[in-house]
Amino acid sequence: MADTKAEETPGTDARAERKVARLARQIDTFAKAHGGAEAQVAYIGQRGSRIVLVGEDGAWGDLVAPTDALAHKAVEKAGITVHEAFDGEFAAKVKTGPYEWSRMAGIQVGGPSNT
Repeated sequence: MADTKAEETPGTDARAERKVARLARQIDTFAKAHGGAEAQVAYIGQRGSRIVLVGEDGAWGDLVAPTDALAHKAVEKAGITVHEAFDGEFAAKVKTGPYEWSRMAGIQVGGPSNT
């Protein structure tokens, strides 16, 4: 019997490549806006993988890719440094402001409640 996997899911590879290209463009845009960027890819289960971006200016953001493989392809295509873990000098680059502190700490430090 012939391999019919491609026939069973037409356009899957093309769709995946478009997603990788879109994520890479978003990463490039972030990097250009923040003087460069580094990333860490974290598997988050069925939802896919989270790409955490940290700019040279300390700004941070994230993107979600539908699979771990696509996340890794996107950061590779964007050509930025990828860290294995979000710790050490990489984590120390993140600059947080009052908004982040109030959202992370919530009620514990008098921030707005999450209800």
